[in-house]
Amino acid sequence: MTRAALLVLADGRFPAGGHAHSGGAEAAVKAGRITGAASLEEFCRGRLYTSGAVSAALAAAAALGIDPVALDTAADARTPSAALRGTARKLGRQMMRAARATWPHPELDALAREFPKGAHQPVVLGLAARAAGLGAEDAAYCSAYEGVSGPATAVVRLLSLDPFDATRALARLAPELDRIVADAVDAARRAVELGLDELPAGSAPLLEIGAEVHAGWPVRLFAS
Repeated sequence: MTRAALLVLADGRFPAGGHAHSGGAEAAVKAGRITGAASLEEFCRGRLYTSGAVSAALAAAAALGIDPVALDTAADARTPSAALRGTARKLGRQMMRAARATWPHPELDALAREFPKGAHQPVVLGLAARAAGLGAEDAAYCSAYEGVSGPATAVVRLLSLDPFDATRALARLAPELDRIVADAVDAARRAVELGLDELPAGSAPLLEIGAEVHAGWPVRLFAS
């Protein structure tokens, strides 16, 4: 295993399409729930403990070799919002393109054939990590960090927030991100033995509602 592959996969310049998505931040800014660095930190913390924990566990489970088709079904069940399911599949399709070009692997090819319009992004991310020779913890870290760094980057653009303040907010979340990743990997390992009900199913109703509202906007800066 080469840990340098983790740097490639986690790099914001990896062409997986995340730059076009705000992770719910655009809707939260318009609703007045994000107004500066402090509320950005709280927003990211909320994402981390709900959708972030779910995504990290799905990615870890895929990296451990659990059937990605079953994981995709589990991801669907954990994503009530049709808008968010659509976003997850669009991001998964782009992640698949980037991963297959970077780390060709028969498991990626098989999942691409099964889901030509895209599997859920965390599942593809975990399988990409597996193809790159990375482990469950690596996949979980990539997923969890992406879940908070995307909104932080978006808010810098949406509010002209000082990038140093946004980065400080992310750094303050680092110990909590470590805990989320550890829990995600533990859940994924239990799922190998006991089944997918061991994976977390945290709910974030405001993110779900915001995604549905955002999808109906005629003009928006981000795709989601």
